[in-house]
Amino acid sequence: MHAMTSPLEIRSGYRHFLSIPTRWMDNDLYGHVNNVVYYAYFDTVINEYLIREGGLDIHDGTVVGYCVESTCRYHRSLSFPETIDAGLRVAQLGNSSVRYEIGLFRQGEDKPAAQGHFVHVFVDRAKDKPTAIPANIRASLERLLLK
Repeated sequence: MHAMTSPLEIRSGYRHFLSIPTRWMDNDLYGHVNNVVYYAYFDTVINEYLIREGGLDIHDGTVVGYCVESTCRYHRSLSFPETIDAGLRVAQLGNSSVRYEIGLFRQGEDKPAAQGHFVHVFVDRAKDKPTAIPANIRASLERLLLK
C-alpha cells in the first residue's frame, strides 16, 4: 500500500519562501552542508520575514524574539553551490510565543530536504521578561498561520 504524502510535508504547505544561496564555507569535509548550518537557514528565513513583513526593529525595538527551542529532521543532504528555498509557516501563535515550521527545499523539488521547528518567545528588551507579541508582528504571523 502506498502512503500518501501529507500536504504539510510538501512545498505547497508553506506560506512564505526565501531563496538562500549556500556558501562554500557551509560544506563540511563530507561535501555537504553541515548540520549546524541548517539552523542558520531557519534563523534567516524567520528574521527576514519578521523584519520585512512585521516591522521588527532588531536594533532599537523595545521587543525582541528569543529562540527557546529548535529541531531539525534531515531527509536529504544539501551542498554548495545549491540555492535553497526556505519555506515558513506558523503552527501555533500564543500571547508571547510563536512556533514556526520550516522546510528547506532544493529549487524545483516538492519534498523538503530538511524540516524543523523553531519557537520564539517575545521579550521586553529592557526588562528581559516575556511580553505580548506587538500588533504589527502578530498580524504578519497570522498570515502564516496554518488553518
